[in-house]
Amino acid sequence: MRKKLVVGNWKMHGNRASNAALLAGLREAGPWSADVAVCVPFPYIAETALALTGQAIAFGAQDCSAHEQGAFTGEVSSAMLADLGCRYVIVGHSERRAFHAESDQLVADKAKAALAHGVTPIVCVGETLAEREAGQTETVVKRQLAAVIHTLTHCIGEIVLAYEPVWAIGTGLTASPEQAQSVHAVLRKQLQAATQKADAMRILYGGSVKPDNAAQLFAMPDIDGGLIGGAALKAGDFSVICRAAA
Repeated sequence: MRKKLVVGNWKMHGNRASNAALLAGLREAGPWSADVAVCVPFPYIAETALALTGQAIAFGAQDCSAHEQGAFTGEVSSAMLADLGCRYVIVGHSERRAFHAESDQLVADKAKAALAHGVTPIVCVGETLAEREAGQTETVVKRQLAAVIHTLTHCIGEIVLAYEPVWAIGTGLTASPEQAQSVHAVLRKQLQAATQKADAMRILYGGSVKPDNAAQLFAMPDIDGGLIGGAALKAGDFSVICRAAA
């Protein structure tokens, strides 16, 4: 049985005081039977690492460069993230794809760079509302995942996959458990064609997961936890979601 994973994506929120309070709240609320992690803004990774010393809460970043090093002003490499002790890095989040024009191939290259330094990429895929209404959900997510499979080849089994319907991120809308499960099953089948590790791989759901819907989502057979946005900024809400993943 796959152990559930719940990852908090803080996005561009927080400051030193509020982060310290949030992490203190999580320390008090845990531990949980699920694996738990927080992906924080770059400036706060070191402080987060210190605050979580000895805790069963992993930490990571929200993006990384596809490059190893060099004249790439403003970029942060996977080697740097590994040096700070990051276990995870989110790549291909819909906000990066939309606002920074990240292509499927760039996302795949970032995942490859992360794995090269022992950092587990959480690879995000998902369709827009227009794509869903046009009946293109399966085509879009399979295309996005195919780029990663092609680039990582036999290493594809080392990633965490996250399905995040773009229309449900930060909107208050949520895919029903059945809708989410349907897409997760498609993704699982695509992974099964690519690796023998597919049945052990974790596929997270991201898209307005809240304390009152987490248990129903996580009960689906191919939903192995969540990539949590807004609710991850409140220790109480995040803790409830983590408990729902038991």
